[in-house]
Amino acid sequence: MPLTYVRYEAEGWGVGELVLEAGRVLYSGPPRPSGQQPEGDHPLVARLRAYFAGDPVDFADVEVELGDETELGRRMAAELRRVPRGEVVTYGELALSAGRPRAARAAGTFCARCDLVPIVPVHRVVSVSGIGGFGSLGVDYKRRLLELEGAPLG
Repeated sequence: MPLTYVRYEAEGWGVGELVLEAGRVLYSGPPRPSGQQPEGDHPLVARLRAYFAGDPVDFADVEVELGDETELGRRMAAELRRVPRGEVVTYGELALSAGRPRAARAAGTFCARCDLVPIVPVHRVVSVSGIGGFGSLGVDYKRRLLELEGAPLG
């Protein structure tokens, strides 16, 4: 099955990327400043642009490919996709909802390696003592996403 590569611009954020196969999202790189130009198109692009413009877009119906993810990781992705816009959960709460109450560290690992933001909203997972990390995009990007959604940042 051929892959579809799309780069889209989200005003005020930069250029994001999507990789799809048979309509399933394999990769969603959130927009960031870059020298790349938008290229290609897909119906999901309009929803992503609307999301990054602050509209209350829901991605629950978007099919994702979790590849080599473990069964626990698949459960975490499913649970995380149920966390409403504007709400956050801790790594421990995510682990508990996925059936592994003492797996907060595994939840953090899952979030760190998940490359499907915002479709799988790993930015909604925070540390019990603060905002937590957000990989190469950084904590400021995570904070900006949570602010966009109206989430409490305590």
